Amino acid sequence: MSQFLATLNTVAADPHWYAVAAGQHGYTVAADPHLHTLADAVPNVTPQMPKDVDKPVQSLLNWTAGLGLAGAVLGGLLGWAAVAVGHNSERAALAARGKQGILWSLFGAGGIGVTAALVTTFYNMGK
Repeated sequence: MSQFLATLNTVAADPHWYAVAAGQHGYTVAADPHLHTLADAVPNVTPQMPKDVDKPVQSLLNWTAGLGLAGAVLGGLLGWAAVAVGHNSERAALAARGKQGILWSLFGAGGIGVTAALVTTFYNMGK
């Protein structure tokens, strides 16, 4: 909500928007002595995350990304183990599934890394 108010204040402070609003609605600043511009009608709020919420949410985001990447690494290691066992025991299906597991763990790690970075970036924009 505070991001919305900050954007609304920025838009309302533009003199061109003020002229459009004044012309369309017959509003004059002189009619209200407390308002010098249309931007005065919208509070100027700097968006920020409350300190009590910031640390637990950041910890949750970090743990989620860390556990997801740990799971992807474990999946990759199990895939390599399946490839090794499949080749040494002449089980072609197990080796093929291990190779697929390695690829999917790489895709998963990349997806988790990109998603974690995007979520953290957007979260930090609200601070």
